[in-house]
Amino acid sequence: MNTPNSEIAEIQLPKAGRRNARYSDDFKRQVVAACLESVVSKAAIALANGLNANMLRRWVVQASQRGTCQLAQRTTPAASYGNTPDFVPVQLAPVPKPQAADIRIELQHALTNIQIHWPLSASNQCAQWLREVLA
Repeated sequence: MNTPNSEIAEIQLPKAGRRNARYSDDFKRQVVAACLESVVSKAAIALANGLNANMLRRWVVQASQRGTCQLAQRTTPAASYGNTPDFVPVQLAPVPKPQAADIRIELQHALTNIQIHWPLSASNQCAQWLREVLA
């Protein structure tokens, strides 16, 4: 069993080879407690103990409905790990202003190659000139 929490490793599995196994109440309590106390996901705990993740989730829901487990017994809330603040300001680099771009037109006919660079600020005049050339 390869899990980061040692309390998960201490859980005793039922005997192997049983189909439709009926798990003892003590075993269920141990696994549910491991789910509530650890930062490991329920799926990882289920996998480590040879259980179906959906069945383990159902056990956790049933235990919370019965009130047999105290959700408030967690020693540290999940949000306080590492003492990180709720809001972390992020410094963004200023967006560079776009440089004046040119309209670039390349005309090819037989052995002739013409390249035209027109300022973007005069795009209306470029469109008018292009209409006249193509007409």
